[in-house]
Amino acid sequence: MGKLICMRWLVVGIAIIFLSRADRSSAVELSAGVAHVDITPPLELNAPLGGYGERMNRPAEGVHDRIYAKALVLSDGKQKFALVTADIVGFPPPVKPALIESLKAEGWSKQQLMLLASHSHTSIEMNAINTANTFQVPQIGIFNQRVYEFLMPRLAQVVRDAEKSLVPVTIGTGSIELAGWNRNRRGGSVVDSELTVTRIDKLDGKPLTVLVNFTAHPTFMNGEDMLFSGDWPGHLQRTLESLIGEGVTAMYYNGAEGDQAPQSRPDSGESRWERAERYGRDVGVMAFREWVKVKTRRDVPFAYHLELVPLPERTWHPDFKKTGGEEYGLDEKLLTEMLPKLFPAEAELVSVHVGELLIVGIPGEMAAELGLQIKAEAEQLSGAKHATIGGLADAWLSYILPEAEYTRGGYETSVSFYGPKLGQAVVTGAARGLSKLVQ
Repeated sequence: MGKLICMRWLVVGIAIIFLSRADRSSAVELSAGVAHVDITPPLELNAPLGGYGERMNRPAEGVHDRIYAKALVLSDGKQKFALVTADIVGFPPPVKPALIESLKAEGWSKQQLMLLASHSHTSIEMNAINTANTFQVPQIGIFNQRVYEFLMPRLAQVVRDAEKSLVPVTIGTGSIELAGWNRNRRGGSVVDSELTVTRIDKLDGKPLTVLVNFTAHPTFMNGEDMLFSGDWPGHLQRTLESLIGEGVTAMYYNGAEGDQAPQSRPDSGESRWERAERYGRDVGVMAFREWVKVKTRRDVPFAYHLELVPLPERTWHPDFKKTGGEEYGLDEKLLTEMLPKLFPAEAELVSVHVGELLIVGIPGEMAAELGLQIKAEAEQLSGAKHATIGGLADAWLSYILPEAEYTRGGYETSVSFYGPKLGQAVVTGAARGLSKLVQ
């Protein structure tokens, strides 16, 4: 009898613990606001296009299609979080701290904001907005004070505008596979072909915003193309906004695209611009079809976390001069001076869980093999049905590869500046952060 009573109390105790945990992670009713801002620099600012060293810091010669930054602010009345997507090649490490500094009076901190670059190679050169870039090396981009002063207030304002427009929302997420739409550009077999669509609607059912995640480099254009463009993600967003209508804002964020390239759509023409447009439109159509099927709900989980991850010692690959060194005009003497100034000793990994979506921010260009590993672990730990990688999040650190791929060499390794253990360090840090997020 005594044992039976003890067992009953044990069951009750476990139930209390379970219920208390469920209460701490219980769903909340969210409000959301969105805003967008045109970040296409006026041509008189001489803003260089990023992504290809061969451009030698040449400024853009015109505008093919305009580039934007967009913000989504989520709030449960007690805590808030902002996602900022941008049609830009990447964010250098000093940008986010400067942005937080300008927003701190409004209650924003670094764990409450994630910057997500699309990685368009026909957009603002990353090092043109890098205040730590004191190096006059045309191949990597030269700091441009006027472009920096043009962009930074717009990034702050888009967050403020989104927060001012908060309305109660419902949220849902769905995913499909787009097999054959992207490929492993290093010749490997690992491909992340998952398209994830998050639908955020007002309470009357009208669409507010839609988030789209798909993993592929926006590199249809090459170093000869000198017009501003969002590449295929820009066309994706415009297509989705047209198909959904009602003033919806479409926001795109990339995944673990370090070794992932887009696979041109059939009969998409010979022009690079035409192929980019066809690809973006087709992805937009597929995203729309998934958006239609997504069911939203009012009460959803909501949490975020920032994990500080020490990084391996900064260095360069033995084959650097054969690949990246030649393209970017760098030698070992210059790298010795440059790495401590441009590449941080630790990374800040932000993750956010909202509804069935979990975004794990990765500050660099991660190979898909590592990205898939993190996504699987995130879904297992959190119970979220749709885990995604927010590639190039907050700061561009370098390419992030599995150790075997780093050892194998190639272009990506030549632009990876933390040695062979970087991939494992980031994966371990992400897992540690996820375990804290779900607690």
